Amino acid sequence: MATMFSSAAESLAGVLHDGMTLAVGGFGLCGIPADLIAAVRDSGVRELTVVSNNMGVDGKGLGVLLEAGQVAKVIASYVGENKLFAEQYLAGILQVEFTPQGTLAERLRAGGAGIPAFYTKTGVGTVVAEGKPHEEFDGERYVLERAITADVALVHAHTADTGGNLMYRYTARNFNPVVATAGQFTIAEAEVIVEPGHLDPNQVVTPGVYIQGLVQAMARHKDIEQRTIRPRPASAGAVVAD
Repeated sequence: MATMFSSAAESLAGVLHDGMTLAVGGFGLCGIPADLIAAVRDSGVRELTVVSNNMGVDGKGLGVLLEAGQVAKVIASYVGENKLFAEQYLAGILQVEFTPQGTLAERLRAGGAGIPAFYTKTGVGTVVAEGKPHEEFDGERYVLERAITADVALVHAHTADTGGNLMYRYTARNFNPVVATAGQFTIAEAEVIVEPGHLDPNQVVTPGVYIQGLVQAMARHKDIEQRTIRPRPASAGAVVAD
């Protein structure tokens, strides 16, 4: 059963250390463990290797760790929304390992499943595959990718029970489940926490066996990277006032 903590800061106390590998769930600013990220920033831990689909945007999400100068290396698939990320990379401050998005998800999943490596066609013939072992299967060339495990994994769930069983909503489901399994110590923040027996087992995505710590997520405005709007067209037959 997961240990319940009163705050994100308490859940990370004694867990973080300089130079560690941190895997973080979410997609853009959707489904990110914002409270836990803020607690990492406030801890002052440095020289982090961060594994995440992306690094948020300037001043939000994982971008706050970049601003605080706490990140030494990033393993990600997309960084286009963060100007500071690009600046630190081009200045040689930040080491970056770009990984195709599906490969990144599979590297995390493999890490959680105890699979040390796997072959994939993705990246063959590109800089992604340079220096990596190759093999031929059924006449096709594949590149070997290593699994990813993290010292600590941080995830955000919509609903959890106190046993650590997690359910996600919409886009938050894509990277949080694989990140949750890849951590040697995984902490989840959840918007709703219920007692065991209140979740439909068929709806549980991450079993509680993977979760060591659980914290109630703070109510907050959920940011998005870009908002595009257009006027709503008038309904057929509707009367529009002058």
